[in-house]
Amino acid sequence: MIVRPPSVLDMMRALIASPSVSSADPALDQSNAGVIALLADWLETLGFAIEIQQINDRKANLIATLGSTEAMDGLVLSGHTDTVPFDEGRWSTDPFAGEIRDDVLYGLGSADMKSFLALAVLAASRLDARKLKRPLVILATADEESSMSGARLLAAQQRRLGRYCIIGEPTGLKPIRMHKGVMMEAIDVEGQSGHSSDPDLGANAIDGMHAILCELIEWREEIKAKHHNAAFHVPFPTLNLGSIAGGDNPNRICGHCRLNIDLRPLPGMQMSALREDLQRRVAAALTRHPRLRGSVESLFAGVPPFETPADALLVRRCEAITGADAAAVAFGTEAPLLTQTGLQTLVMGPGHIAQAHQPDEFLPLAHIDPCIAILEQLIDEFCLH
Repeated sequence: MIVRPPSVLDMMRALIASPSVSSADPALDQSNAGVIALLADWLETLGFAIEIQQINDRKANLIATLGSTEAMDGLVLSGHTDTVPFDEGRWSTDPFAGEIRDDVLYGLGSADMKSFLALAVLAASRLDARKLKRPLVILATADEESSMSGARLLAAQQRRLGRYCIIGEPTGLKPIRMHKGVMMEAIDVEGQSGHSSDPDLGANAIDGMHAILCELIEWREEIKAKHHNAAFHVPFPTLNLGSIAGGDNPNRICGHCRLNIDLRPLPGMQMSALREDLQRRVAAALTRHPRLRGSVESLFAGVPPFETPADALLVRRCEAITGADAAAVAFGTEAPLLTQTGLQTLVMGPGHIAQAHQPDEFLPLAHIDPCIAILEQLIDEFCLH
């Protein structure tokens, strides 16, 4: 006999109550094992075949499959299990309590995006598995908020999980078929320190970085003029000069300077080509400073731009179900990585991105029933017919 999972609110609260912060700072980084265990338990009781895919000793993906695995041509409902760190003392509620007040559910991960996983479980619990023609997969990934190690592993393995995929990031239940990429690069200039009274005693790295800054500002204007997509609120690629540090005292020639930049390419722009262009421009900027050496380092692998064609079946069906045109957002997701596995992918889920990554994150309870209705229609179309 199949045992039903807890109520949807109880599932949401249980997921929120299981800390799963992912962070580049090892002191803040946590395992996602508790969230994976909860989901695996609920889905196993519904008859799903459970695979826990270990990434390392603290992180794992969950791949839960209902139906035959011979032809992985059905629907994947995907969400990440981790959250960002939280600002202790700035919340008006306990971040892990899942408190309900004024028709919203408060909690770390309530919008971004543990609630979607609970809603996917509930939608699956209403399914008559005997009627399945194609499998339903619920995918729960690790480390989306930091390294995206879970989705990167699936992409590297070219793991085929289905034909269509909904990633339940908070979009106000509006379909999203495009987002920009994310690149973060560090530029270092190495010079020679020396006494400031005689410039010939050293080679000032700040002088070289000034030349690089001028080159980057010019490059920023060039790519802004060359690339444009009106679907985005900011319709051009952006290049942000984020942080800079160099030198240690006014009376010493600066021997090292470091600049960190953020690039947000539009769909169609290749990150490898941008990195090559960046390296070339850094080298060109330093040609007048032969005693200085420049280098470029990627701070992380980056998130490619994402685009699913406007005429794709999943896009058209989600537009018809929601009554909203598929749009574009600025924030990044696992969509480009899952697309690399052969999935036709769309981003759509409850909650709003404006509530994510800040104190008193919340999910409107009014999104619960519409989200379940959408998921049930998608399961019916892509798994039962």
